[in-house]
Amino acid sequence: MRTYFHKSFRLIIWISLASLIFASCIPQKKMLYLQVQDEADTLSTFKNERKIEYLVQPGDNLYIRVVTPDEKSTFLLNPLSAGNNQNIGNDASVYLNSYSVTESGYLDFPMVGEILVKNLNVEQIQKKIEDHLNTLLIQFVVIVKLVNYNITMLGEVNRPGQYKIYQNSINVFEAVSMASDLTDFANRNKVAIIRQTKTGSEVVYIDMTKRDLLLSDYYYLRPNDILYVQPLKGKQFSFANFPYGIMFGFISSTILLLNYLNN
Repeated sequence: MRTYFHKSFRLIIWISLASLIFASCIPQKKMLYLQVQDEADTLSTFKNERKIEYLVQPGDNLYIRVVTPDEKSTFLLNPLSAGNNQNIGNDASVYLNSYSVTESGYLDFPMVGEILVKNLNVEQIQKKIEDHLNTLLIQFVVIVKLVNYNITMLGEVNRPGQYKIYQNSINVFEAVSMASDLTDFANRNKVAIIRQTKTGSEVVYIDMTKRDLLLSDYYYLRPNDILYVQPLKGKQFSFANFPYGIMFGFISSTILLLNYLNN
């Protein structure tokens, strides 16, 4: 009877140990991006002809600077930054030296007046200001930049937070790389993008393990998008790096206990 008990106890221990190992490990397939689903999937080029430039909306902020050979004209055309010698690389300084787009889609520019900029991209706004100034100046250069291009990364990312984007566009993988990639516990099959709309907000889910993401309208992010990466189910029971030290210690303790019971 005692021998039977010892054998049953050993069997339970080894079964429990094996179950723990298999249940706690994260399959590699759940951690790979842009997976090839089958051998017939040989597509290597993904065309996406949609426009990715952002169209300015009410509430946006634009940094606009006009440079001319005439110091007085430059001063009059740049009243927000006139006499301000501090480094405009500071985020707060850039914001304070920017123009806000009104609810009706206009901005009030010196010597020109109100300019409709709603639903225009940065290049179109620059061209529109240049057209207005052509009647006033002979030589000048117009610089227009979108100020409030922020992306927020939350959930299972290595460095969650809000990130400033200093370029015209950014895709999902570029955004994830800024946050030092997703964690090993991230559910790459269901990443939420929370996006502001005219009527409120919308939530869409993308699958970063599938290659057709490259064709999606949500592959490129927009200003103020929020990415929320959910954890895998059973995260509390999983670990990315197997704790071999703890497991070997458990095995050693079990062997000692079995030897003690046998004696």
